Amino acid sequence: MATDLTVSVADSPGGLASVGEALGAAGINIEGLLGIGLEGRGIIHVCVQDGAAARTALEGAGLTVDGEDDAILGPPVEGADQPGTMGPMARQVADAGINVRAVYLGTNSRVVMVTDDNAKLMDLMANM
Repeated sequence: MATDLTVSVADSPGGLASVGEALGAAGINIEGLLGIGLEGRGIIHVCVQDGAAARTALEGAGLTVDGEDDAILGPPVEGADQPGTMGPMARQVADAGINVRAVYLGTNSRVVMVTDDNAKLMDLMANM
């Protein structure tokens, strides 16, 4: 299972670069990425396959890892570049009673999701 790490950086030029440099130097591929500026700091969600190694690399570079969650890194989404794809998929997740805590796009049109019930989401995805 993939891992979603939440990293806090200064809300200034270079924060994102520091994350990329730390993971790249450790040979860790970024499967998905979301970054936002919020209340004077940068919040970066990064999806990786080896959460422990990524945490070690990030903290070794002096970065703060605020959170670590199991994440679902789905297969490529057919029609991801077409209007109207997300709504029906998100409706199926909602109708199954799954609360999405984080969602962002990954490489190759994949979706990264952190939910309150990843096992239920995986079952749902198997039947989509």
